[in-house]
Amino acid sequence: MSDQQRNAIERAWDGVVTTARRTAAEGLVVGTSGNVSARVGDTILVTPSGVPYDRLGPQDAVGVDPEGNRVLGSLAPTSELPLHLAVYRNTDAAAVVHTHAVHATAVSTLVPEVPSVHYAAAMLGGPVRVAAYARYGTAELAENMLAALSDRTGCLLQNHGTVTYGATLDQAYDRTAQLEWLCRLWLAASSVPGLTPNLLSPEQLSDVQEALKGYGQPG
Repeated sequence: MSDQQRNAIERAWDGVVTTARRTAAEGLVVGTSGNVSARVGDTILVTPSGVPYDRLGPQDAVGVDPEGNRVLGSLAPTSELPLHLAVYRNTDAAAVVHTHAVHATAVSTLVPEVPSVHYAAAMLGGPVRVAAYARYGTAELAENMLAALSDRTGCLLQNHGTVTYGATLDQAYDRTAQLEWLCRLWLAASSVPGLTPNLLSPEQLSDVQEALKGYGQPG
C-alpha cells in the first residue's frame, strides 16, 4: 500500500468514526446500534461489531474488499456488512449510514411509503419506500433494501431503521437527518384528531427535484 493510499484510508476512517459518533450524539442510535461505512478505492471501511463508538481509535480500523473479505484490522466488521456491500455493488455510493432513528423506525411500522408531507422527500429521490422486514445481517434484508432504494438515496427498513448513502459521509449523514425529520413531521401532522395532512403530488415533488439541481453555490 502506498503512502497516498494509506493516508486516504486514515482520513476516511477518521470520517467514519466521526460520523458514527454523530449518530449517537444526535440520538439516531443507542449504544452500539447502527453502523457507518465509507469506500476508498477497493477498500470499504466499516464500523466494527459491538464496539462503542467513543472507544474507537485509529488502531480499530476495519476494512473489507467488495466481496466482504477483511483486508484491514483485526476486529469483526458490523453484522450489517451485507447491507453495506449491497449498496456499494449497486450504486455509486462512497458512504453509507444506517441508523435506528426513533421517528423513522416508528413510521416503518405504519406505512409502506413515507407520505410526502414535505418537499424534503425530493432530496432522497422521491417518496421514501419501506423495505420489507427481514432479520438484520441477512442477504434477504439487503435484497429488500435494494428494491426500496431503486432510484432513491434512502429508505426505511421495516421495524428496523434507516439506510441512506451519498458521495460523501456528510451527504449520507445529512440524508439520514432529513429522513428522520420528514418522518417526525408526518407523525406530528397525522396525530391531530379530525385532520389529515395535505400531501405533495408526484408532479410537485418532480418540480422540486428539478429546482434542486441548481441548489447551492456555483461550482
